[in-house]
Parts: sequence; C-alpha cells; structure tokens
Amino acid sequence: MLSFLPAVAKQLLQDIKKTHEETSQIPDDLLTALKFVFGPCALQALDLVDQRSVTCVSSPSGRKAFQVTGGSGHLYTCFVSCHYCPCPAFAYTVLRRKESLLCKHIQAVYLCQAVGVTQEESVSDQEMSRMLSRTVFP
Repeated sequence: MLSFLPAVAKQLLQDIKKTHEETSQIPDDLLTALKFVFGPCALQALDLVDQRSVTCVSSPSGRKAFQVTGGSGHLYTCFVSCHYCPCPAFAYTVLRRKESLLCKHIQAVYLCQAVGVTQEESVSDQEMSRMLSRTVFP
C-alpha cells in the first residue's frame, strides 16, 4: 500500500508503526520528521487520527476504500491504492502545484494504519459501487 511513497516516507511510517507498537506513543523526533517529510498538513492529519476520523470500508468482492471525515465534517472517500482523494487540497497542492506528497486525508489514512486506529466497516458490493460512483461522479 505504500508503493506510491518515496522510500523516506515509507521508512518513517514503518518507524512510527514499530515505535507505537512498543510504546503506544509517537516520540517527538518522529513527529518532527513527519512534519518535515509530509509538510505542514501533517499536523492536521494527526488531528484526524486523534479524532478517529478514518474508516476502512470493504466489500465481499475485496474492494476497499477509506472514508475520512474532514475537519469541516465533509466525508472524503480516498483510494490509497491509486493515491487519490477528491478534496480540493489534493487537486491543488498535490496534483497541480506539486507542493506536497499527500493531502491530510490520505496522510491520516496512512497514520491511522500505522498506529492501528482505523475504524472498519463492511458494506455490500452494491453499496460499495454506489459509494465509488458518488466519489467519481459527485
């Protein structure tokens, strides 16, 4: 799942996961590295993690997407497998300006998985199809 990220970002997320498993905390040096690697929205992503805003939605056919409730309450369906979020920040900051690797929503997905706080939800294949089509064709 980390295949889209540069090696330094992958290693940082692995270090966060390992350290969190051992101590249930993320030390200051890793938080500083997180901000350095992922930019200023890393802190906003951590807020989403603290609020338990990430849900992994899966269907019987094996499809998987992540729903992230943003700070404004808007629900974003993110696809980590293809590195996509429908939020305006992703389109502008990541794709257009290339100022960041990820938006805060995808960062929150990675961080929730690293620290093991991702919510889980199962839906039918039909509901997954509806959810995916609403994301692609709002």
